[in-house]
Amino acid sequence: MNGCVVFDLDGTLVDSVPDILAAANRLLDEMNSPAISRDVAVSFVGNGIPVFVRRVVNNAGLELPPEKISLAIERFTAIYRQNPATHGRPYPGVVAALEELGRRGFSLGICTNKARALADMVLERLDLTRHFRSVVGGDDLPHNKPDPAMLFACMADLPPGPCLFVGDSEVDAATARAAPVPFILFTQGYLKGPLPAPPDAHFDDYARLPGIVQELTTHPDSG
Repeated sequence: MNGCVVFDLDGTLVDSVPDILAAANRLLDEMNSPAISRDVAVSFVGNGIPVFVRRVVNNAGLELPPEKISLAIERFTAIYRQNPATHGRPYPGVVAALEELGRRGFSLGICTNKARALADMVLERLDLTRHFRSVVGGDDLPHNKPDPAMLFACMADLPPGPCLFVGDSEVDAATARAAPVPFILFTQGYLKGPLPAPPDAHFDDYARLPGIVQELTTHPDSG
């Protein structure tokens, strides 16, 4: 094997916001609150469902006690679980890039703050499961990204060798730096602002990714 490539899921491999937005707006409708826009939903994603729901509730100006927040999180999860991949799709070129990385001998993994069961459902329904030897979700360990423990757990399930992390957000960049492993930024995802430090590489077209991975694993100082 040439090494491993670990991916974030939402905003990196899959544009999942359409389904997340639909679930959020259904929850808000049940709470007699106005719907949010895609841009607002994008600004709230990245830290897992509990944080997302708290941000949605706070944005609506609802002052709920902790037990009601917990119920809102449970309700959102139930709604989202019904349709986790109805509108969302892999970004253009994702499948071809994953297949090419596999042909080049790279082992692939997923490290996402999305709950494991939901991540598995999205991967299965979008026919992506077959590409990955390891999947670590946001409820598999006590701490979410940017704690690097999730990334370490994913890497532990993959063959030894140089490893890269591909993500789209500040959370992903911080996770890679904490590990530390080289970070490749997908620029068409859910990044909310400039990164504190430049990524080792970046791309906006998945056709470029296999070449970037090959270069960074063959010449690790080239980034």
